Amino acid sequence: MFGTHLLDRRSKPERIADQAWQHLVSAVNSAGDSIRDTARTARHSSAGLAGDAGDLVESAAEEARHRASLAFDALAGRRPALPWTLLIGAALVGAAVGWAAGTAARAAGSRDRAMEDIEFVDVDRPDSPADPTAPVN
Repeated sequence: MFGTHLLDRRSKPERIADQAWQHLVSAVNSAGDSIRDTARTARHSSAGLAGDAGDLVESAAEEARHRASLAFDALAGRRPALPWTLLIGAALVGAAVGWAAGTAARAAGSRDRAMEDIEFVDVDRPDSPADPTAPVN
C-alpha cells in the first residue's frame, strides 16, 4: 500500500524506463535460462565440448546483462561513468615520459656546460721552438 503511492509519483519517463528495464531483464533471463538448459543437455551429451559451450554461454549471459544495464542507464538518462583506470594510467605514462625527457634534457645541458668550463692554456715548454709555426724535428 505504501509502496504503490511512491511508484505513482514518478515521472512518465521514469515509469517507461522502469517498464523497459523489466522487459529487458525478463527477456535476458529467459534467454539465459534457455541457453543454460541447452548447454546442460549438450554437456551431458558431449563432455569435451560442453565445457567450452558452458564458458561461452556464461560469457554471453554476462555480456547480455552488462549491455542491459547500460541500456537501462541510457533509458533513465544517466551518463556512463568515466574510465578512471584509463585516465590514471594515461597520467602515469605522461608523468614517466615527462620525467625521462627532463632527465635527458638536464644531462644534455650539463654536458654542454662541462665543455664550456674547459680552459685551454698555452704552455711554453723548454724544448719547444720559439716559433709555433715552425716544423717540429
